[in-house]
Amino acid sequence: MTSSRVLVPVSESGTLRSTVEFAVRRAIERAEETGSQSSVHFVYPLSERITVGSETEETQTGQSLLERVSVWAEEDRGDNDEAVTFETATIGTRQYLFSPGDYADVLVQYARRNDLDTVVFDPGFNPLGTAPLLPPMENEVRRSGIEVEEAPVQRERRNPLLVQRATLAQFLSLFAVSYGFYLLLAGSFAVFELVTGAISAAIVSVALWGISLTTPLKPVRTAKQIGRFALYVPYLLWEIVKANVSIAYVVLHPDLPIDPEVVEFDAAVWSALPVTTLANSITLTPGTLTVDVSRQHFTVHTLTGDSRDDLFSGALERAVRFVFYGRAAARIQTPLERRQAEDEER
Repeated sequence: MTSSRVLVPVSESGTLRSTVEFAVRRAIERAEETGSQSSVHFVYPLSERITVGSETEETQTGQSLLERVSVWAEEDRGDNDEAVTFETATIGTRQYLFSPGDYADVLVQYARRNDLDTVVFDPGFNPLGTAPLLPPMENEVRRSGIEVEEAPVQRERRNPLLVQRATLAQFLSLFAVSYGFYLLLAGSFAVFELVTGAISAAIVSVALWGISLTTPLKPVRTAKQIGRFALYVPYLLWEIVKANVSIAYVVLHPDLPIDPEVVEFDAAVWSALPVTTLANSITLTPGTLTVDVSRQHFTVHTLTGDSRDDLFSGALERAVRFVFYGRAAARIQTPLERRQAEDEER
């Protein structure tokens, strides 16, 4: 690290503590070499856009992490108060960050505003916690002309098994899905298609038996969910038809009575598949578009007041709960009723 003005993006990781120590130690060494004060900026990129005065779970998480980082940095600085100064900030609050390029852009903008010459990355830096962002993000920052360095710290060891033990039920489930998909694409039940489909499904099942569908299956529950989903599909199609008619009326009306607004609410669904199903269902229904989802927190663009009313009535949410959790789970308060209850508690 040749610069005395450094940017360090932070996120929860097993190597963050060591990265903070490395950045502070090198900043002290640089200050001693140049005889001038060094500066280290720790920033937490937010993946969600923040409206004025709002505070979400992610902002609280970011603030908590930055406070922890500040304590570590102060501890590592020791008696070198005049050699190194620290700054902390949350960045990216005015936009949604999705790709490595988005994160790189906000880092570069912050670095240029604050005259920072180097970005030191934690090897475990991964703010979304899903697909690895670090290598492409480093490349994007490097292309902007800013020096990039990855902290030479011991990486957290993880040895997840790609191939896991699976059951016969999982093998048969994978075979059935593959076979059905093959016949759907073929569009025929001729003998040739049935035979080649069975062979192809068998090959796929043998090859991916220990990789796909490795979550333990509960046949009865899965069968019920499939049955309820079969009921959900025509219901969703009917909602799409009604929304299409409503939007067509708005578009053809001489006054074009639209009232666009971005709204937010916490949905009563959990885990990836139910959340994804609800988000896609909202988007498929004309007049509403899912802009962002953070765990259970939905940000949705609505085109008209009626589409907002339909959204907050919770009909789609209850239908998705019915599919994944059963009939009893569909009997819940609407998002509007839950929001009103929260406001009364406050």
